[in-house]
Amino acid sequence: MGLARLAALHGVATTYSPSAGVTVPVPDSTVVAVLAALGVDAATSDSVRTALAAADTAAEERLLPPTVVAWLPVTGPPVAVPPGARVRVHLEDGGTREWRERAPRAGGADEQPPAPADWAELPTGLHGLTVRTPDGRTARATLVVAPEAVAPPPGRAHGFLVQLYSLLSARSWGMGDLGDLAELAAWAGRALGAGFVQVNPLHAAVPGAPTDPSPYRPSSRRFPDPVHLRIEDVPEYAYVTGQDRVRLDALVEKAAGLRGTVLRKGALIDRDAVWELKLQALELVLRVPLGPGRWAAYCDFLADRGEALDDHATWCALAEIHGSDWHAWPAGLRDPRSAETARARDELMDRVDFHCRLAWLTDEQLAAASAAARDAGMPVGIVHDLAVGVHPGGADAWAQQDAFAAGMSVGAPPDAFNARGQDWGLPPWRPDVLAASGYAPYRGLLRELLRHAGALRLDHVMGLFRLWWVPIGAEPTEGTYVRYDAEAMLAVLVLEAHRAGAVVIGEDLGTVEPGVRETLSRRGVLGTSVLWFERDWTGTRRPLPPGRWREGCVATATTHDLPSTAARLTGEHVALRHRLGLLTRPLDQERTEDSAEVAEWRACLTRLGLLPEGTHDEEGEIRAVYRFLLCTPARMVGVWLPDAVGDRRPQNMPGTWDQYPNWRLPLADAEGRPLTLEELATSPRLHALMEIFRTAPTPRTGTPGARLS
Repeated sequence: MGLARLAALHGVATTYSPSAGVTVPVPDSTVVAVLAALGVDAATSDSVRTALAAADTAAEERLLPPTVVAWLPVTGPPVAVPPGARVRVHLEDGGTREWRERAPRAGGADEQPPAPADWAELPTGLHGLTVRTPDGRTARATLVVAPEAVAPPPGRAHGFLVQLYSLLSARSWGMGDLGDLAELAAWAGRALGAGFVQVNPLHAAVPGAPTDPSPYRPSSRRFPDPVHLRIEDVPEYAYVTGQDRVRLDALVEKAAGLRGTVLRKGALIDRDAVWELKLQALELVLRVPLGPGRWAAYCDFLADRGEALDDHATWCALAEIHGSDWHAWPAGLRDPRSAETARARDELMDRVDFHCRLAWLTDEQLAAASAAARDAGMPVGIVHDLAVGVHPGGADAWAQQDAFAAGMSVGAPPDAFNARGQDWGLPPWRPDVLAASGYAPYRGLLRELLRHAGALRLDHVMGLFRLWWVPIGAEPTEGTYVRYDAEAMLAVLVLEAHRAGAVVIGEDLGTVEPGVRETLSRRGVLGTSVLWFERDWTGTRRPLPPGRWREGCVATATTHDLPSTAARLTGEHVALRHRLGLLTRPLDQERTEDSAEVAEWRACLTRLGLLPEGTHDEEGEIRAVYRFLLCTPARMVGVWLPDAVGDRRPQNMPGTWDQYPNWRLPLADAEGRPLTLEELATSPRLHALMEIFRTAPTPRTGTPGARLS
């Protein structure tokens, strides 16, 4: 009983429900391990009693929580304080607001002066809150004042969903880059009326041999990966001369050969080979001195990013010498604040500066891609993706060790789709440390990603509420949920999105506890609705009619983790899973069930008049799927770019590692032939699909004729 109460005080679950009406107890050993990761000793009965006593004492003495949230309009104190206490808000801009919480006088008279400031006057921002009681006690907290909700996208928009590495042009060096992103956005916005382009996470990867190609297990989420740079677009590239120019031109030729092996010979994308060439090229390009204006811009970048960039660049420099897992570094270098690390940073100053320059150049090209989208008339622009966590051996985990729970990994509990649960190998943030810091690591991350984003997608947005923690070495089934202060996490998110003028999208697929989607919707966070998952689960269990879809979502036919629409309609995804040994039931049974599901959707599309081409026309059926999405009230409709050209291969097959080329496939046509961006732009199949967006069905009714704004 004591352990359960202690766990509850720290947001650690002792049971969970994998399905309605089912409750599973969490092993005591897991609860003890998770509490230890939160700095709470619960190993024995005595230690539990001691921890409970300490928690009770702290609760009695606490005047304020470490972070306080106020939503606009602020109508009163966002937190209870003792009568007679003096309250001061230190505003972000340097100003102050101060007043006293009135205490009743004897006889009912109130002789205290009126408050000199009204809570309603508080501006949005991150402020300091100080409370001083009449008996002299003082407490301080971070005060987050946020708008009531994120602003919705302006009007209704459609756009492309693309894995950037897969989109090669005639200019890219073996994988898609930020120059390609700018070109795609400019073309899609101007020629197709697209309102956005959503890309995979562009976070910095952990270097390795080979590098993990997954964009969802990065070294740093705060800084982008320079592998995405378009080398020729770096301004100093044009000024490389002499032997350096000869060497640089030779690298450009090698890059052309690398591109050719992917586009003409059907090779997989080789991220490591691409980076090897780009690294050599950048070392030549960065020898060119910066002009005065460029130097001033770089200095501003350094000053603005401060210690966070310095840490990231230092990790990159140290990783080149000691390997990419900081746990295996010499002991003194495992601490970013140690004297040994400071000495190493000084000794490696040139290399640290090199990695700072790479971050700056990548930031410049991210800004250019965003500008290209806006200049093309996109009302939303580039939609960036925030992965749910970071690699335990990477830069963020090294630089922010105190903020991560040691010995823990994020995953997912057992469910109907995966009886063994999942372990994603990502260390979770400690909710207590986040709150104590005023959510500084989270704020810095959001601010960086939102600089050049028209919208931000949060992978596994449910992680703002709770995450499944798995002790290292334990099975995923032996984990438990740990709660976060969702109110504070959402307030920081809404505030930073408001400042950036950005839309927020949450990937809310899978197990979602009651109330989460409603809370996200109330704060303006759009959800994610995928065609094949939208059914009337509480009624007929048939496809959900388009008019009953939620408005606050991005409606899509598929995702990077799911089959393309062509593969779904033809049943090829079942055959692929069979070849990879991923089926849990006999092949005939899987095929029968899949065929029945597809037939049900075909009948639905036909009944709604969305399939004039008939049921024996694959391209027509794909167009019908997107006509259906346009019949929903969804604020954003995403077109999976491979669907536009008939690509049958998923970009990622969950549950596989070396059995399938995850995250390494170039965009291809229905025959598997890789396509360049230039070929994509002239594809008759793509233009036939996008034509339906010019005269879109009216949302809710399915009546043809309304234009999509």
